[in-house]
Amino acid sequence: MSYNYPIDEIHWSKEEIIDVVNFYSMVEKAYESGVKTDELLLAYSRFKQIVPSKSEEKKLCGQFEKESGYSCYRTVKKAKSLGKGEKFNMQK
Repeated sequence: MSYNYPIDEIHWSKEEIIDVVNFYSMVEKAYESGVKTDELLLAYSRFKQIVPSKSEEKKLCGQFEKESGYSCYRTVKKAKSLGKGEKFNMQK
């Protein structure tokens, strides 16, 4: 993929940047090959620790969707609606 991840290099630590990028990459994986609900929700939980503000989450996820075409919101919503440990694919 040739797009940039929306990150805050000024306010986030190196570890936080890695964790946010991990969440974005889980969303990508959900669209491209499938991902387990627990793995995605764990990555989202960590993302929310770093980005607790709903407005900041919407801003970052909106930028990510604009760049990639992948929706964080729809992916997390689908994962929450499925059973624990289920693998799902956003393309199906």
